[in-house]
Amino acid sequence: MGKIIVGIAGEIASGKDTVARYLANQYGARTFMFSDPLRDVLNRIHVAQTRENLTKVSGALRSAFGENLLSHAIAEDAVRDPNPLVVIDGVRRQSDIEAVKGFPEFSLIYVEASMETRYGRIVKRRQNADDDTKTFEDFKRDHSLETEVGIPALKGQARYVIGNEGSLEELYAAVDTAIAEMRKEASDRKRLRDAESGE
Repeated sequence: MGKIIVGIAGEIASGKDTVARYLANQYGARTFMFSDPLRDVLNRIHVAQTRENLTKVSGALRSAFGENLLSHAIAEDAVRDPNPLVVIDGVRRQSDIEAVKGFPEFSLIYVEASMETRYGRIVKRRQNADDDTKTFEDFKRDHSLETEVGIPALKGQARYVIGNEGSLEELYAAVDTAIAEMRKEASDRKRLRDAESGE
């Protein structure tokens, strides 16, 4: 089978991480997250991993080294990784996929759910330091953060839009359908390359 690179986008608590974990557990995918280096920086300087602080670090790094800094780093990691299925989790802006969107191996999945559903999830999961005290108004304001405002526009660029209001089984079934289609295309690309090279 040929290589597959999957980008995952969606608003806060839409289910992006759930999809990424499923791909890792069910398909053995290797996952890269844009937030990983940002969390590493905050850990190193002993600053809380709040959404606001992640936004500040992201803005500072991109201001100093260019908008596509993280995109190029993640793209390089994804292409070099030997795993046949690589997931780029946490796509937030157009610049995040600039370095990979032209690859035939790349497909963007957009996961969506209502704001009410997503708020319930974020309070329950407590991923960031301030999530358990967040009000619904706070949550709505989070959507105006620099790291969040560009996310809805990515829906129009997604190859697959997956709704996540139902059960995990329904979510996983939709992901399975997308992966089956990507795998077929990856196999077709590999066969074509092999035929062209005489293998």
